[in-house]
Formats: sequence, structure tokens, C-alpha cells
Amino acid sequence: MRVAVIGGGVIGVCTAYYLAEAGHEVAVIERYGNVAQEASFGNLDLMGPSAVRPWATPGTVGRVFSMLFRPESPMAFSARFEPAMWRWLRRSMSECALPRYKQNQQRLLRLASYSQELMQHLVQTCELDFQQRNGALMMFRTSRELELAQPMMELLGEIGGRHELLDIEAARQLEPALSSETAFHSALYIPDDWSGNCPLFVRQMKSLAQDKGVEFHFNTEVQAIRPEIGGVSFQIEGRSIDTDAVVVAAGSDSVRLLKAIGISLPLYPVKVYSASTPIQEYELAPQLSVFDDTYRVGLTRLGKRIRIAGCAELGSSNFDLNQKAVNTLVKVGDDWFPNAANYRTASFWCGPAAMLPEGVPLLGATRYPNVFINTGHGAGAWAMAAGSGKLMADLISSRRTEIDMDGLTLTRYGDRMR
Repeated sequence: MRVAVIGGGVIGVCTAYYLAEAGHEVAVIERYGNVAQEASFGNLDLMGPSAVRPWATPGTVGRVFSMLFRPESPMAFSARFEPAMWRWLRRSMSECALPRYKQNQQRLLRLASYSQELMQHLVQTCELDFQQRNGALMMFRTSRELELAQPMMELLGEIGGRHELLDIEAARQLEPALSSETAFHSALYIPDDWSGNCPLFVRQMKSLAQDKGVEFHFNTEVQAIRPEIGGVSFQIEGRSIDTDAVVVAAGSDSVRLLKAIGISLPLYPVKVYSASTPIQEYELAPQLSVFDDTYRVGLTRLGKRIRIAGCAELGSSNFDLNQKAVNTLVKVGDDWFPNAANYRTASFWCGPAAMLPEGVPLLGATRYPNVFINTGHGAGAWAMAAGSGKLMADLISSRRTEIDMDGLTLTRYGDRMR
């Protein structure tokens, strides 16, 4: 089949790679000048359970409101309060109930675990090097945070994920560079979690995809898609281009493209943040990746740099930096590895990441037989990209998927969105 993939982020590029591997003729349509220029550029650099916790967890509402007027917070709000944001927030709050959270987390872990297997295969067979490291520490500042993380730890055990709860002394032995000035309750060590340079990985996957015949069309924006009998057409600069199938993997722009054909998703463009700064004292820099559970921020070491990513801003449609989000990234760096780098002079970045209220992406078919979606992965997209791409290739090729698709397709919303 001739398949067009709309979106050149980590999700779109992985989808194109696996489609080409399955024997399809593939073209990637990207509105920017290269791959990984929007959410994938500032994606959380973690792959594994620590990267795929839903934002909607038990205790999230109380945590966010308790920090609403502090200079740092895991969530920031712009001055623009739009109806779409409030609708998304209401739905997200309803997902914080423990049964809903457990269901969402189980679905994410299933997809992330599958994706990690595929990533390991890619690294071994294609000899990829994207500054990857093994091992992550999830830091719990208080006993309450550890208590709220118990369901995630139980689910992690159910899928066979290795993890070990460490007390303060054991955590400092494992990561000696942790600041002695920052108090915490405990840490969860996840040895099989990875970290790495997501944009570098996407560029390497682009090269692998091109070797399999994938064509990339940059600086090209799809204006509309039109399902037709036996195929689908999409419009670019007034021209109509026919293809057998299309995969919408356009991140936050997926809403516009799908709404025009009658598919309205509860997808919202949450602005996420990252910062990158050179290491100044290598012996004081982290060896493991660290995820701060209080502020939902990850800190990783990439070669000669430290990268911090996380925090979410709602209600903003521009690329201006929110000072509260910047303060949060700086605080996480200063709290855990204060003398490794100067976080205040870091290069800061922000951009939209398409998030669904439950935090679980949507993959697969729509009501139109030749229109497919692969969107809604949020800030943890990299942890699910390879798995999502392979699942899409199997579905489009009419092959049985290697994992259960329950809860990952549009059917979870019922017929109203199909």
C-alpha cells in the first residue's frame, strides 16, 4: 500500500519505519524543516515505567492546588482560561480516581514494556547510539508520595518489571552525587529504564527509514484529509494527493485534521518544558537518570550536558516561557545535583505535547477504513514510540498485533468518536 504519515516526530518516524519494514510505500509529511522539531525535541528523555505515569493520578488535584501559589509547581497556568482547557481538566480530574488510574497505568505499562523490547532489538541490530544510559531513580520526597505510588509499583511487579525500593542511605550509595542538602523519604530504583537523546534517536530512525525507501517531505503542511472510497486524499497548498491510507501522527495538530472529518478527540495541547546545560563538575553530575515525583520532572545526563524535562502549562498557545515552569526545572536541578551545572543559564525550551485526559494514547482505525491515528502520547511519547509504530504497521497490514490492543483504540470512547 501507499501510506502517508502526517507528522515527523518520534511517533511518526517510528510508524514510517515499521510500515516500510512491512513492505509498504511510505511518505512522511512534516510541516517543519526536519524531524523532531516540536514535542519530540523536548520530550522526557526517559524510556520505561518512570516515563509513562499518567498525569491523572490519585492525589494530583490536591498536589497541584497546594502548589498553585508557590514559585514552583508541576503544573502552571497561563492567564488565558479557555473552555477547552476546563473541559480537559474536568475529564482529567475524573481519571484520578484509583480504579481509573490503575486501568490507565496498566495500559501504559503494557505499551511501554512492548516498546522497550523493540527498542532493545533496534539498538542491537542497527547499532544505534543516542547517548543512552541504563537505570533510573524515582525520588519520593515524602511518605505520602510513596504511598500514592504504590499502585504503580504493584502494576510494575505484575508485568515483571524489575524495581527496588531504596531507603535514603541505599539511594545515596547508588547515586553518590545526590545532594546531601535535599531531604527525601525514599527512592524507587528501576534498573531497566533507559534514558537518552530523543531528537538524536529520531534522526537516526529517519536515516534507517530512508534506507527502507521512506520519503520525507519537509516544510509541508497538510491542510485537510478527505476519505474516499478505496483510499484517501490530502490537500497540500491547494493540491490534492491520493494515497491508499493515511496515519495521523501530527501531535497537537491531529485535532484540527481529525475534527474536519467528524472525529473530535478530547486532545489538548499541553505546553511542556525542558532545559539543557553543560556539565561543569563531572564528578558531581548524575550517573543515573532521576525522576522527581513531586514536580513530575526528569533529569538525565546526555554526554557533556544535563537535560531536565517536565512540568506542564495549560492555557497557553504561544512559545513564551512561563516563569513558574522555568523555576520548577531550575529547582529540580538545584535540589538534586546543585554543583554539577548552572541551571539558571541553561537553554530553555517549550512546546505543545498532545495529551488526552487519561494519559493513554490512541492508536488504530477510525470510522474511515483508510484513516488511522497514532496520537495522544503526551510528554512520554518516546517511551511508547517504537511499540506504537509497530502496532500501527501490523494493523494496517492486517496482521495480528503482538500485544493486546484493549484500551488503546478509539473503541474506549464508544461509538460517539468512531
